[in-house]
Amino acid sequence: MRIALGCDHAGFPLKQRVASLVQSAGHEVIDCGTDSNCAVDYPDYARKVGETIIAGRADRGILVCGSGVGVSVAANKIPGIRAAICHDSYSAHQGVEHDSMNVLCIGARIVGEEVATELIQAFLKAQFTNEERHVRRLNKLLGIERDALAGKF
Repeated sequence: MRIALGCDHAGFPLKQRVASLVQSAGHEVIDCGTDSNCAVDYPDYARKVGETIIAGRADRGILVCGSGVGVSVAANKIPGIRAAICHDSYSAHQGVEHDSMNVLCIGARIVGEEVATELIQAFLKAQFTNEERHVRRLNKLLGIERDALAGKF
């Protein structure tokens, strides 16, 4: 898979570890920044990761900020992105398997390197199940997104 990776300054210290994990699992990393621990705005990097996925240049994404909240909120504003903060490996794989989550959000100040490793491994190994109940629910989520884009609420 091609994985778009982005972070803000708070996520930067964990970024190289994340990139190494993704590459060692046999996936390609598409670096969407940032490239230092100088203060930046997390929505810029959530946008870059989301746009990379929507454009078809990446299959999934990983975003890292201080808490994971900001990048999750920002990424979910992009139609077609299903991002979630995960602090446990069950959520990291279940989000893909049941909800077709395509962006993993991690709080660098919340989880350490070992937990981040577990999250990333679970996320990368998981596949959407295509079970009828999950497809039905995903279609409902996509319907909400279509209605919002059409100005129905």
